[in-house]
Amino acid sequence: MPEIEIHIGGRTFEVACQEGEEHYLLAAAKMLDNEAQVLVNQIGRVPEARMLLMAGLMLADKTAGLEDRLRETEDRAAQYLDELRDLRDLPPPPPERIEVPVVPASVTDSLAEIAARAEALAQEIEDKSTPSGLD
Repeated sequence: MPEIEIHIGGRTFEVACQEGEEHYLLAAAKMLDNEAQVLVNQIGRVPEARMLLMAGLMLADKTAGLEDRLRETEDRAAQYLDELRDLRDLPPPPPERIEVPVVPASVTDSLAEIAARAEALAQEIEDKSTPSGLD
C-alpha cells in the first residue's frame, strides 16, 4: 500500500492509499488544502485538528450546495423528459392542405387553338418551301 505525502494548511501528512488511487488522494488533499489556506489567511495559525475540521466542514458545505444544484438539475431534466414523452404521445398533426391554382379551361382551350393554328401555319410554310413533285 503506497504512502503519499500531502500538504494541508502548511503542514505535511503521510497518508496510505490503495494502489492506483494516488491521484484521487492528491486531488482530494489539494481541495482540502485550498480550504485550509483560506482559514490560515483569514485567522492565522490554527491548531491542526481545528484547521482540518473547519476545512472539512467548508468542503462539506460546498459539496452540499453542489448536490442541491445537481438534484434541481436532475428534477428539471426529468420534467423535460416527461414533457417530451407527452409530446410523443400526441397524435400527429393533420396533413396541411395546399391548394394549387388550376388554369381555367378557357385558357387551355385558347392555348390549344393557338397551337393548332401555329402547326397549320408551319405546315403551310413547309408545303410552300418544298418544290412540288419532289415528295
